[in-house]
Amino acid sequence: MTPFTFNTTPSIRMGDGLLDQLGDMARATCGGSVLLVTDPGMMATGIVDRALAAIEAAGVAVTVFSDVKADPPEAVILQAVAAAKGMDGVIGLGGGSSIDVAKLAALLARSGETLTDCYGVGMAKGPRLPLIAVPTTSGTGSEVTPISIVTTGASEKMGVVSPLIIPDVALLDPELTRDLPAHVTAATGIDAMVHAIESYASASPNNNPVSRALAVEALRLMGGALERAVKEPHDMAARGDMLLGSLLAGQAFANSPVAAVHALAYPIGGHFKVPHGLSNALVLPHVLRFNAMTAPTPYAELAGITFPELADLQGQEAASAFADALQDLSTRCGLQKGLREVGIGQDDLPMLARDAMNQTRLLVNNPRALDQTDAQSIYEAAW
Repeated sequence: MTPFTFNTTPSIRMGDGLLDQLGDMARATCGGSVLLVTDPGMMATGIVDRALAAIEAAGVAVTVFSDVKADPPEAVILQAVAAAKGMDGVIGLGGGSSIDVAKLAALLARSGETLTDCYGVGMAKGPRLPLIAVPTTSGTGSEVTPISIVTTGASEKMGVVSPLIIPDVALLDPELTRDLPAHVTAATGIDAMVHAIESYASASPNNNPVSRALAVEALRLMGGALERAVKEPHDMAARGDMLLGSLLAGQAFANSPVAAVHALAYPIGGHFKVPHGLSNALVLPHVLRFNAMTAPTPYAELAGITFPELADLQGQEAASAFADALQDLSTRCGLQKGLREVGIGQDDLPMLARDAMNQTRLLVNNPRALDQTDAQSIYEAAW
């Protein structure tokens, strides 16, 4: 067997209403004081109040940092780091951006490293503060990944990739996702499915049987649950399947990393402020069709697992039907169909293609090599 490495969050706890036990987890994992990292949207819900009540009831002192923005810029990271200094631990509560900020706050407040020193793969040295992640969306899987994404400058994104920032505890409470708006449920759900698909098909030398098994189960769960979660938001079985599927997909791509879908999605979000999950959804079927021309097997294998009605198809036919079914699922869930619908002009496509080529960390994992001309062709198909 080819050697591989698999790292993940040491403790995963899942259950309805589990947020009320956050205080006991905080005391056991972090100690006497914590920084709770979240965003203004979460502050407007009752979730933060519940979390604070649980933490304070356990006798843990808590300070709130609530200035997280989507696609967090460097300035927000540095503000969170300053707030975390002197704390015994950090809790990230919210979507992927809040958890990503919490991960870097825990690292930099303890290690004293600079953010720029940590960009890249394996550059962080540590140590970090104890860290708990509480996701409120079923999308990024950040609660089990060694990755934090930061917006640098006007539009470019950089990643800190290190097992040092994998949280100590992931707390999954499906009730926290129940009141998500339909468009957020849809976009984050497609994001999680992309994680599983790209992990399974990844050309990374660390593509491994554990990641592939997790990706398969993630897609089995989410393929049957996403549309239900969008259209019947209080279907808690669907919400639970999506949250667990997102975590499993996160574990998969944390070790067998994603590729060209993400590489082409990042410039869309960076330049046009399109949410990351929607950016992925817009290019997903077109990247899959491009890849399947030379590497159809992984998509053919996933087709019937994700969409049982495709189980009798094989080879190129199955791969093509898989891309079509994913595009149709996005449309049924209410997501925009093309780049033009999110304000991107056809004359913007060369810029997007040029910027996508900067994502070498991701493009190297794609099962089919692509150049700037290929990227522009994919954007044109998605337009």
